[in-house]
Amino acid sequence: MADSNITKRALASALRELMQEVPFDKIQVTHICERCDMNRKSFYYHFMDKYDLVNWIFDTEFITLAMEGANEMPSDDRWELIERVCKYFYENRDFYRKALKIKGQNSFSDHLQEYYFPLIKLRVARLISDDAAEDFTVNFFTDAVICTIERWLSDKECMPPVLLVSKLKRIVEGSAAAIYKEMNLT
Repeated sequence: MADSNITKRALASALRELMQEVPFDKIQVTHICERCDMNRKSFYYHFMDKYDLVNWIFDTEFITLAMEGANEMPSDDRWELIERVCKYFYENRDFYRKALKIKGQNSFSDHLQEYYFPLIKLRVARLISDDAAEDFTVNFFTDAVICTIERWLSDKECMPPVLLVSKLKRIVEGSAAAIYKEMNLT
């Protein structure tokens, strides 16, 4: 298993380097393999295609981030977790700006949607009744998260994660308080 991870990490590193030099759509599996002195057979043993490799990079780094966060912070501090996630994207923004531009089948944006959907579904189900956690509602919130991440990272003046989270917190908590107040007045 250790050799497998070494190979995957070498391929990931090669892809990251190439994405700094050329657009993703111009990168071929052959280029990735040449960059780390591997053959195509090794690549395809581990990944279906270059899109799968982009998604693997996110999955492994994000899972590591989530595991570290679970061990280090109280479970009720959701804003701290959100800030941590935003910090990760911010620190890797060059890579993710390019990854989020990938469109079509197997795009990173679609992968991100698939990743966040079940997490948001659980959260929505906890916050409101399970009946309200229907796909329409969850898709609404998932799309909001993905769109916000894409817009934020693609901005040339990408604001620091602390500022982004403070703005998000103000919007979310302010809106929730306003809705609560309005519902109690009627």
